Amino acid sequence: MSEQRKKLLEVQDLQVTFGTHLHPFHAVKGVSFDIYEGETFGLVGESGSGKTTIGRAIIRINPVSGGQVLYRGERISGRISRELDRKVTRQIQMIFQDPMASLNERAKVDYIVSEGLYGRHIGEAERQEKVAKALADVGLLPEFASRFPHEFSGGQRQRIGIARSLIMDPDFIIADEPISALDVSIRAQVLNLMSQLQKERGLTYLFIAHDLSVVRFICDRIAVIHKGRLVELAESEELFAHPLHPYTRALLSAIPLPDPIAEKKKKLLVYDPSIHHYDQETPLWQEISPGHFLLASEREAAEWQREPSR
Repeated sequence: MSEQRKKLLEVQDLQVTFGTHLHPFHAVKGVSFDIYEGETFGLVGESGSGKTTIGRAIIRINPVSGGQVLYRGERISGRISRELDRKVTRQIQMIFQDPMASLNERAKVDYIVSEGLYGRHIGEAERQEKVAKALADVGLLPEFASRFPHEFSGGQRQRIGIARSLIMDPDFIIADEPISALDVSIRAQVLNLMSQLQKERGLTYLFIAHDLSVVRFICDRIAVIHKGRLVELAESEELFAHPLHPYTRALLSAIPLPDPIAEKKKKLLVYDPSIHHYDQETPLWQEISPGHFLLASEREAAEWQREPSR
C-alpha cells in the first residue's frame, strides 16, 4: 500500500541529544522511518521513550544532533533558508498534548487560532472568515472566537488547538498525544473529527501515543519506540497479529480487555532489556517480512519468528 504512495517525510538516522558535551543525554538514537502522503503513521512507546522529542525535532523545536529530516525531498533539519523555514511553518503544524498549557490564557480564541496568519499580510475580513471556518470545521460556534480558553472544557480546548493548526492549511500534522488529557467520553469525538478532517483535506498525520489500542483505530502503520530507538515497525493489523519484539508484546499485553473473565486470565508480559546481548551481537534494523521491520540480532530475529505471537 505505502509503496504506491509518494514519500512526504523521511527521517534518516535521527539523533537528538540534550545536556552538555561532558554530560550528554541521548534522547533519540538513530531513528529512521518514512511517512507517505495521506497516511496516519503511529509512533508508540512509554513515557520518556523519545516520541515527543522526535515530533518536536521534525517541526524544528528541538535541534537535531545527527541524521536529517527530509520533507518532500528537501532537508528541513539544521540550518535552512528563511524561505524554506516559512514553508515548513505553513505546511507542517503540531497539535500539542496538553490543550490548556498550549493555549495562551490571556488571549482570546480569535487571536489564538489566527496567530499564524498575522505574518501573511491578509485583510481583517479574510482573517475573521478563516477563523470562523476553522472553528466550524472542528465543531465550534463562530461566537466562541470572543472567549478565553478557561471558559471551555478540555475537549473544546483541544478542538481549538486543532483549529489553530488547520487555519494554516497544512499538508502534515504532528499530533502529540492529542487525546491523553481528555475524558474517555470525549476521546472518540476527537479521533472521529481527526479522521473526518483527514478525508476532507487529504491530511497526513504523525500520531504520537502511548496507548496501542487507540493507534490501532486511527493509524495505517505503527512504529514502536523504546528508550530512543525504534524496535518494530509494521502495518497496524500486522503488528497486532504478529508482534515479534518482546517490548511490543509487553505493550500489547497491557491493553485492557472488555471481557472481565478474559482480563482476569490474561497473562501480563514484562519486558526485560537484559535478555539481549547486544555487547556480543550488534542489533540490526532489518525487514523480516514485506513492510515489517525489526531491531534485533540475526539470532534473535530467527528465534522470535519461531515463537507464538500471543
